[in-house]
Amino acid sequence: MTAKLPLHSPRWRDLDGVRADEVKALLAEMASAAAGGSGDAWRRSWASLAEDLLDDGTVYDGAYAALPHLVEAAAQLPPEQSVAFWVDLGFIVTAEDRHRVPSDLEAGFAAALRLAEQAAVRSLLAGVPAEVCTLLALSCVAFAGHHTGTALWPLGPQDGDLRLMCRACDVDTEISEFFVDLARPPFPAPEPPAPAPAGRTEHPWAGVAAALREETPKEALGQGWEPFLRVAHDVAAAGVPRETPGQAVLCLVAGLVAAKAVPPSADGERGRRLMLLAGCFRCWNCEQTWTIADGLAENPGGARPQSPGTPAWTADDGPAVLPEPTASDRRAGEAATRLRQEGDALLAADGTPWGRISVFAGADPASIGGIDALTIVAAPGRPTLVAGAGDKGVVCLWDPADGRLVHAPLPGHPDRVSSMTALPLPDGVVLLATGGDAGTIVLWDPVGAQPLAVQPVTVELTTGRPVAGPPARQPVGDRSDGVSGMCVVTVPDGRTLLVTATSRGAVRLRDPGTGEPVGRLNPYGRAIRSMAAVPVAAGRTVIAAADVRGGVEVWDPAVDDPWERGAAVQLSRQALHDADHRVAAVATAPTPDRPLLATADDRGRVMLWDPATGAPVGDGLAPSTGTAGLPAMAAATLHDGRTALVVGSRRGRTLRVWEPETGAVRNIALDAALTCLAAVGPQVIVGHDRGVLSFPLTGE
Repeated sequence: MTAKLPLHSPRWRDLDGVRADEVKALLAEMASAAAGGSGDAWRRSWASLAEDLLDDGTVYDGAYAALPHLVEAAAQLPPEQSVAFWVDLGFIVTAEDRHRVPSDLEAGFAAALRLAEQAAVRSLLAGVPAEVCTLLALSCVAFAGHHTGTALWPLGPQDGDLRLMCRACDVDTEISEFFVDLARPPFPAPEPPAPAPAGRTEHPWAGVAAALREETPKEALGQGWEPFLRVAHDVAAAGVPRETPGQAVLCLVAGLVAAKAVPPSADGERGRRLMLLAGCFRCWNCEQTWTIADGLAENPGGARPQSPGTPAWTADDGPAVLPEPTASDRRAGEAATRLRQEGDALLAADGTPWGRISVFAGADPASIGGIDALTIVAAPGRPTLVAGAGDKGVVCLWDPADGRLVHAPLPGHPDRVSSMTALPLPDGVVLLATGGDAGTIVLWDPVGAQPLAVQPVTVELTTGRPVAGPPARQPVGDRSDGVSGMCVVTVPDGRTLLVTATSRGAVRLRDPGTGEPVGRLNPYGRAIRSMAAVPVAAGRTVIAAADVRGGVEVWDPAVDDPWERGAAVQLSRQALHDADHRVAAVATAPTPDRPLLATADDRGRVMLWDPATGAPVGDGLAPSTGTAGLPAMAAATLHDGRTALVVGSRRGRTLRVWEPETGAVRNIALDAALTCLAAVGPQVIVGHDRGVLSFPLTGE
């Protein structure tokens, strides 16, 4: 090989990361090993030098001077002795932070890669230990100049999980336990590469192509995988052209493992697991579908999203996702597992219509802003309404049946509405309470659509009209901070109280007739993120709240002293710890047997709890990348009485619908960034950055 930088050249003094005398010493050790066929001294010296060439992911320009010499020496070693060298070289030439090759070293380095490709392929064909066969195959691909070689880095520390980069939004999708062993392929083989003249006429891959046509890889993989092996053969026969789709190159890598990994006892299983990389994945954030090859490579040439109906792995369902059944295959009433919004329709993955999305009228962001809070207002003898408000303090009331406004948008809240709840009174009247991020609480008459009182922190309900100006009084200890939660509780003496929580930890029980605080909760004073009232027995209800530290506190509003336990039972600390569950949101889940407490964390995990015992109920809903983030959660009731929990992350575009009784999970991709959730029976109400929409949980 020519064009190497001479070891005596003064140019070495200008290069970073390596010295010429270190290279000379290593070359002597490698020559000795090549002559005698044994000797490990060079391996130790190479390991030390490689750390200098590749320092914390950075390749310095000295590597481009040293490697042509070292590649030439390694090519003289017996093929089985040089495997680790070629794998290390693969990591070096695919490192993300690679200095540009100096112009005077380009020719020598390019020649070194061609020689490395030839020698590394010889090592592959000689038989490679199973644990490094994948890495050596990818290194050979990298030496051939194909971008899929950069998959070395994400696939190197293979622990069962797979992290993939979406090429549209640059967000990672992590698929847990990806590398499962499936007896048959769950998707069709990718398209084979284009025939010559696209292929290279002179290349070292002919022996690989021949090995892939033998019976060994076919028998190892089993029936159904033959089309993938044919693609692998065609890629090798063409010499791994740079324009070959990454999916096809990954078929080659998996086929090589099945054909040449030693011992052969596990080669079939390893090959099948790797062949799954020839599939696609769906980004949890933007819901676009990409090939896994595009998600692994550093700069995949020609990457483009796949069609929406393409079978794809997801963060929620992992590698068990198969194509959705068609309408004719799906049993009556059976739920699709993955739905997506397309215009005003919800479609299953195969394009079958599932239900219609209703866009609520009058929710114009220019006039009312985004919707940050929702609640359901149900009064005896009157139609159920959906109330919503947001950053402009304008309250809207809709009929959930058709999404129409029942009143014109209602101004009157002086700050952004961050929380709201319906407030049923003993006389049958139902009011609406709204809380703002500056501490304002407003009571509304949803029938007459009038704000009944406006006060920072406390509520005056005396005149039946808004109260202007500064507050008439402000209880000691109350401060004007944001309202972070609201709910309603009826205590054993028959009173209905409004419960408010703030971002500074002030939790108050309020008489809705006077606005006066009549009790205090949260003796520890931790700031509250979410709050819910949960019935525990006839006439007894407790308040559950999630604080900013990820803890959950349960209080009995019927006791006078907030330090007294009363009917409140704290959640099992051991169960919370074992699940690594740092709660960020709580909600009441009215199951057919009894009301339960639902908790959600920032990773997408949801758990159910018996409020009477503090013990978890069932296994819960596993974490999900697709719904990770500050959670929004609501409980819906299906037509047959079963409970479904709807959970997503605020500003995310994916919902999960979980039925605790059956364990069924559906994933719904929306075209809007959700902010809050509510439900009327089986109808889900979604507040988002541009308004409100709804859809049914039961298909057409």
